[in-house]
Amino acid sequence: MSSIQGIHTIDTGFVRPRFDAAYLVLENRRGAFIDCGTNFAVPRMLAALDEAGISAAEVDWLILTHVHLDHAGGAGELIARLPNAKLVVHPRGARHMIDPSVLWAGASAVYGEAVMEQTYGRLRPIPAERVIEAPDGHVVELAGRPLRCIDTPGHARHHLTVYDERANACFTGDVFGLSYREFDTANGPFILPTTSPVQFDPPALHASIERLLALKPDAMYLTHYGRVENVERLAVDLHAQIDAMVDLACAADGKPDRHAALMESLTDLYAAGAAAHGWGQGRDALRQLLGMDIELNAQGLEVWLDR
Repeated sequence: MSSIQGIHTIDTGFVRPRFDAAYLVLENRRGAFIDCGTNFAVPRMLAALDEAGISAAEVDWLILTHVHLDHAGGAGELIARLPNAKLVVHPRGARHMIDPSVLWAGASAVYGEAVMEQTYGRLRPIPAERVIEAPDGHVVELAGRPLRCIDTPGHARHHLTVYDERANACFTGDVFGLSYREFDTANGPFILPTTSPVQFDPPALHASIERLLALKPDAMYLTHYGRVENVERLAVDLHAQIDAMVDLACAADGKPDRHAALMESLTDLYAAGAAAHGWGQGRDALRQLLGMDIELNAQGLEVWLDR
């Protein structure tokens, strides 16, 4: 578990190492988790407390960037083990944490019950009295360290970003894209947007990125994966790729196998971008690392087209 400025990065173990992060923010021996991974990450979250030298009773908050299951699937199980913590979530996501049956049913309809249980574990409801809705500008006080919740739609309508004023850093969930450490080169991190189903909104995503950039943060903490700096350059890359992905989706629309065509064109886009960034491992290696993300991005773009 790496740490800087009281921020500890926790690998939740989802999919592969350094794929899915959660964070523990510490201030004066009080803690706040930001995102939590799946049920299977709960032991890692509790182990992070041991490593940081605080108890479960000293955690005041679990803040969710949004309720997609790789970020929030373990929230109910984790909260049950944090006797004094409250859950903080976007107002649009709160009901899904109190009663996750609709969230579960929707995902199960796509992936099947057996895959859901194997991948995420059964979702545990959170008592309503432990859930706090965080509208735009809501401030979570962590022992005098303000954590401001910013409404940042574009990836999902129920998405918020957490701005840590003390560290001058943002916890961006999925709104500031994906940047896996395997793609780092001498030119720094390589980044791409995530348009996974079902609420991708290009203008909203552009606006959310600009809103975060206006804070002039020193770093972004991504769920996928970790701390990245040089945020102005990364924002330029994200804006360009959002536009390119939208163009590819429109070009694929109407083709006999739209999905396959879009998968190929997205792979070409990312492979060209990674090569230009100085990553020399080639298209097949990129497809192996980004296969899940390319599939989800294609699905999300198609939902956007159909809407």
